[in-house]
Amino acid sequence: MNDRLGATLAPGGVAFRVWAPERRVVVVDVEAPEPRRVPLQAQADGTHAGFAPGLGAGALYRYRLDADGPFPDPASRFQPQGVHGPSQVVDPDFAWTDHEWRGLDPETLVLYELHVGTFTPQGTFAAAAERLPDLAALGVTAVELMPVADFPGQRNWGYDGVSLFAPARCYGTPEDLRRFVDTAHRLGLGVVQDVVYNHFGPDGAYHGQFSPHYHTRRHRTPWGAAINLDDRGSEAVRRLFLENALHWLHEYHVDGLRLDATHALFDDSRPHFLAELARQCRERARPGVRPLLVAEDHRNLDTLLRSPEAGGFGLDGVWSDDLHHVLRRLLAGDHEGYYRDYAGTAVELAEAVARGWLYCGAHSLHQGGPRGTDPAGIPPRRFVTFLQNHDQVGNRALGTRLHHDVELPQWRAALALVLSLPHAPLLFMGQEWAASAPFLYFTDHEPELGRRVTAGRRSEFRAFASFGADGTDVPDPQAASTFERSRLDWSERLVEPHASCLRLTRTLLRLRRERSLLAAPEWDGLEAGAAGADGLWVRRRAAGAERILLVRLRGAGEVAAPAAEGRSWRARFSTEDAGLAPDPQPIAVTAGHPVARFARPGAVLLEGPAPGAPAAF
Repeated sequence: MNDRLGATLAPGGVAFRVWAPERRVVVVDVEAPEPRRVPLQAQADGTHAGFAPGLGAGALYRYRLDADGPFPDPASRFQPQGVHGPSQVVDPDFAWTDHEWRGLDPETLVLYELHVGTFTPQGTFAAAAERLPDLAALGVTAVELMPVADFPGQRNWGYDGVSLFAPARCYGTPEDLRRFVDTAHRLGLGVVQDVVYNHFGPDGAYHGQFSPHYHTRRHRTPWGAAINLDDRGSEAVRRLFLENALHWLHEYHVDGLRLDATHALFDDSRPHFLAELARQCRERARPGVRPLLVAEDHRNLDTLLRSPEAGGFGLDGVWSDDLHHVLRRLLAGDHEGYYRDYAGTAVELAEAVARGWLYCGAHSLHQGGPRGTDPAGIPPRRFVTFLQNHDQVGNRALGTRLHHDVELPQWRAALALVLSLPHAPLLFMGQEWAASAPFLYFTDHEPELGRRVTAGRRSEFRAFASFGADGTDVPDPQAASTFERSRLDWSERLVEPHASCLRLTRTLLRLRRERSLLAAPEWDGLEAGAAGADGLWVRRRAAGAERILLVRLRGAGEVAAPAAEGRSWRARFSTEDAGLAPDPQPIAVTAGHPVARFARPGAVLLEGPAPGAPAAF
């Protein structure tokens, strides 16, 4: 009998398996197509299993546990009536056309994060699939979907998910999500799925009815008791999440996982859950496809990225917050919350660029202790860097993006910097055209929980000087209008200044791909330095050539990089090139020197011969 959790189609019927070690009598309560009850047999591993002959795809069911229930399946593949309703048996068979697809190349990775519900007016997988040609033309290599595991209500960021195997019914069906992935692969785009294993949402998580061991009191998280990864019963809890990871990789052909808040995955056992996840995903991946595994983790731990042989967990990448935080402090002046750990200087920015993150063990005021480790020897491409992501926009009280809070030339200079680095850049939906829409925090909880969420959100910002004491100027997460305001307006891409911002993003990604800009792996080393208080230089070298990016982030003035004089330097790109700015103000480059004079913030890429090489190109 199939040993997977959940309901699995099998010849002649459906096999059921659920973990409920403390329950004596577990029954499948089939609700459609015809009511019936299927008793399950207790197994030695704490699961209950059985077979329902004659049942097929589309059947609706729940579990009865002793005298309690019925409850939806913790491993449900679809919840057509919501997370409180019956689970549905799903046929995973799909007419895939991606047989030649070989996954993502980490060396050329460019991520595009999107929220399905606000990416298009329709807010569905099908509508998002229709926009995939635009993303392919933009030049990104992978779409990163914010969590799609089903959640309560009709609108949510996805981090309140409770039905971890079930695509959110408000976005469409499992078939719609498979069609989205298949379309992406046909266009040469990978798909990375954001998954949440550090907590369950506050409404609709019935796991505790099946076993009290899903959580442990040994560790605490911001959401309460931690998910049990190292206490009694943890083997089965780990199994649920490992099966979930493989479920997305196999049944939906996604190319990788973005692992949410791994700093909240507490595990004192060995192997650590993340190491086991990485190993199983690699060993049990689809043939010919190596899944990409990226963590969101603010600790700056090199252990996440080191190989198992070096004592690490073997993940492929980690979100690097430091570069973003330094830029926001430098450009927009943010200084409250975790921003108080940053001075926002060009020196800090250069250090974050060169190392991948800034904090390598120094004391953090915000955390009240040392933060970070030395990432020496880790390739730059394993640091995911960004100007925007869902957290750094949506966790702002008014959901403002960086280009809403700084002058557009500053934003364009910062964009050129991030897209020119050898790190793995991430764009947040609409960033490519400097979208006018904010990205606000929104929920659709039942009324009493919703009132608490609204009150908590407004209380969170009372400590910030820019908001009133009662917090009523913070948008209500429960209001439908908060969600609607976060939808992208695709029509504005055709008008200025959005049109030139889109051309700038496309040009940078094309240069990154075709001319390697500063990002290709064959370019040696990565050097960066401050050029006064308002400028930065970044240098890469290859056989016979050298490239230097000069960036001015505030005001007008000169930016120079240290280099031997007498060599020929040519501008290969600037943010003031024709068509890339609504009102170009050319950047003057000094002949024979890596020096540029800016009339306003911007960036210019210089190319010249490497030391000792002939000057010809």
